[in-house]
Amino acid sequence: MAILFLVEIADGKVKKASFEAASYAAKYASQAGKEAVGLALGSIDDASLSALGIYGAKKIIHASNAGFDNFDASAYAKAIAEVATQISADTIIISQTLTGKAVAPVVSARLKAGIVSGAVGLPDADFVVKKAAFSGKAFAYVKVETAVKVVAVVPNSFGATKGEGSASVEASAIAPAASRVTVKEVSRQTGDVAPLPEAELVVSAGRGMKGPENWGIVEDLATALGATTACSRPVADVHWRPHHEHVGQTGVAIRPNLYIAIGISGAIQHLAGVNQSKCIVVINKDPEAPFFKAADYGIVGDLFEIVPKLTAAVKALKASQH
Repeated sequence: MAILFLVEIADGKVKKASFEAASYAAKYASQAGKEAVGLALGSIDDASLSALGIYGAKKIIHASNAGFDNFDASAYAKAIAEVATQISADTIIISQTLTGKAVAPVVSARLKAGIVSGAVGLPDADFVVKKAAFSGKAFAYVKVETAVKVVAVVPNSFGATKGEGSASVEASAIAPAASRVTVKEVSRQTGDVAPLPEAELVVSAGRGMKGPENWGIVEDLATALGATTACSRPVADVHWRPHHEHVGQTGVAIRPNLYIAIGISGAIQHLAGVNQSKCIVVINKDPEAPFFKAADYGIVGDLFEIVPKLTAAVKALKASQH
């Protein structure tokens, strides 16, 4: 028996969430007396896959068919189910990214497997898994009793533990099934900072900015910190910022190490998408803003005065360290 985990690829590189998936699979495999095997679908060099051995993977199965380069949930799920059957994997680990959310339920249906979504802890000996519930406000413990199990792990909840070693890479001839979806164009985020789901530092702003013309001070702070920018839903709805920056219950759910909320009141829908952040800093002129109840640190005052001073302080600190 083996523990199979999905290796997500973007632009020929392993995505950060897959390091965590590898660590999760390896730790569970160790306690269950099995081995962690990864499945990579699409174009990537073997050296990058072999490096997953640092996170505990023993072997990576690589289906390099270029047809997998354009994501298709049905094709991915079929390939994962086939490989899981071939290697007698009784547990499939998938990171609960946008890709994982689309793929994990389909894999579960194909294999008639019980599924735990939103997992934040390892299965115990009876395969009871701790998972987030009620938009992260509580935890539930779910027991899976099917022969094959699927676990979707919340990104940034478990951590990627580095060790030593390398994984062997085995080529697979599996090709994507005929798709009913035609991909005409793929537009990817570019730049030096991490995409929102993978970002460890996030600077976000809301309607308190008063207009898109004032967003420069947010971007300056993000640049100084090396952070990714985000926004509240109202800001995206009026097109001050692109929709892919919208974080919250109806946008992107994130778990960064640091989340700075500027001029955001903290409606429950927004909090649901960011309340698992390890440290939340709120800047708002309204001392009664709901966000302060969820904040680790709060600053009451005019953001147009505070944010530039905070940026200057960050730059001064970095300059003193060189």
